[in-house]
Amino acid sequence: MANLNITPLADRVIVSPSAAETKTASGIIIPDTAQEKPQKGSVVALGNGKKDEPMTVKVGDEVLYGKYSGTEFSFEGEEYLIMRESDILAIL
Repeated sequence: MANLNITPLADRVIVSPSAAETKTASGIIIPDTAQEKPQKGSVVALGNGKKDEPMTVKVGDEVLYGKYSGTEFSFEGEEYLIMRESDILAIL
């Protein structure tokens, strides 16, 4: 788990996406150009929530999120997504 010195505001969550699949179940190697963007990741930081809506996820939770959710950014060489808590579909 990354030690992130960024604190998101309100109901925002920072997620570290999982690595993309490089092999299929049958063992076929998927080239970089054909790999799908992962839709699963780990929560590394979160805001305080809104006034009447406390946060339901916590740091360390594995989550599923929408394919086009969040904004990608890079911090200290690592790739992250920042999104609203409502963009998270499920906690694994």
